[in-house]
Amino acid sequence: MVATHKVEQPATAQGQAGMAEALCSTMSPLAERMKLTLDYEELMNCMRCGFCQPACPTYIETGLEAASPRGRIALMKAVVDGVMEPDDQFRAQMDLCLGCRACEPVCPSDVKYGHLIEQTRDALEADEPHPWWIRGIRKFMFRGLFPHQQRMRLLGGALVLYQKSGLRTLTRATKLLNVLPKQLRTMEKIMPDADARGVVKRIGEIHPSQSGTAIAKVGLFRGCIMDVMFTETNMNTVKLLTQAGFEVVIPDTQNCCGALHAHSGETKTARELAIQNIRAFRAAGVDYIASNAGGCGALLVEYDHLLKDDVAHREDAKWFASRVKDVSALVVEKGRVPAFRESGEAEVTITYQDSCHLRNVMRSGNAPRTLMKSIGGVRFVELPEADKCCGSAGIYNIVQPAMANQILHGKMECVDRTKAQVVLTSNPGCLLQMKLGIENEGVGGQVDAMHIVDFLVERMVK
Repeated sequence: MVATHKVEQPATAQGQAGMAEALCSTMSPLAERMKLTLDYEELMNCMRCGFCQPACPTYIETGLEAASPRGRIALMKAVVDGVMEPDDQFRAQMDLCLGCRACEPVCPSDVKYGHLIEQTRDALEADEPHPWWIRGIRKFMFRGLFPHQQRMRLLGGALVLYQKSGLRTLTRATKLLNVLPKQLRTMEKIMPDADARGVVKRIGEIHPSQSGTAIAKVGLFRGCIMDVMFTETNMNTVKLLTQAGFEVVIPDTQNCCGALHAHSGETKTARELAIQNIRAFRAAGVDYIASNAGGCGALLVEYDHLLKDDVAHREDAKWFASRVKDVSALVVEKGRVPAFRESGEAEVTITYQDSCHLRNVMRSGNAPRTLMKSIGGVRFVELPEADKCCGSAGIYNIVQPAMANQILHGKMECVDRTKAQVVLTSNPGCLLQMKLGIENEGVGGQVDAMHIVDFLVERMVK
């Protein structure tokens, strides 16, 4: 339950009431909303020790106290305490945060910074005076598109038409894309082939174990963007899990996880999506819920927090959250690790970029490495600063391209030091960002980026 802020009060009841009234009357509507929204006990947990600073990408890049978790918490607390008003500079620092949550594992007080930044953004969004066209785009994307799988498949169909009909070739040849910002033009180049059907329409809902008696029944979380842009990865996830001894079911009534909504101040919609997903997987009677996207998994595993104040659904949310596992962790910890073929070809050097949310929220950084080291003919080289965000962070690389590209450039320098031919990751956003880095650095003929599931299945013994 969100704690309310307690100011130092006068001794008398009359004075106490007067102080509270005076404080509220001097606060802006946004500051009042933050006062009601933020967990004050969590704000107070920060000891200002500074352990978070070396882990924070924006602090590393800028050197500014306000661009660190400690600094942002101090700004949040100052607003809630009525010491400052949340002005444009305050908003800018909250927007600059990647939400990677690298500060959380290193925090000795276990401050849930991710919850605080989401609460702050929720308050900011309610107060944000967006132009009418921004409001329209947000409404269409967050409420009209992502929550509706059929509409996502229609989007996939439109992308297939663009990619396969010659429109893409024509658009590039005529340089029509030059009307877009450079970041979007580059991202169009590395966009994967879309799919208009999705994993259920491609291979069905139920898949028996291919390795003896089923260990457990696993529900695959297919995602929204994941299912139209990375359908092959979803299909390969089913192959990996069934070879590891699991029965796999893909509930067709599931929808978007709500992560983009939660990170963008659309908390109400995120809760609605969570409730629908909980119902879908509970009805399927699964033992585990497998995620192959670190960004999705980090919110799925925190559905209990998202719905903690919802009396009708919080117990089901706890049931759901306790069953969510990353696909690599599920295979290593609960399954039968599949046999991987010994490569007769030249040795391939690989490295691994951690998904921030997989490492920092789901705490599953070791399992992917265990699987990669199980493959013959592969040399795994640890990526320097693998735990540092790549700059993707949902839509961060679109809305904050300067900082995202600055972080990405440093990441690509680390990749170069490994001399890897393939960069693996466990999150579609990270995968696209690494492909973007490969394109930016002009090393497309030397380095490739792949989702770890696709790499593993490619090398499984058939």
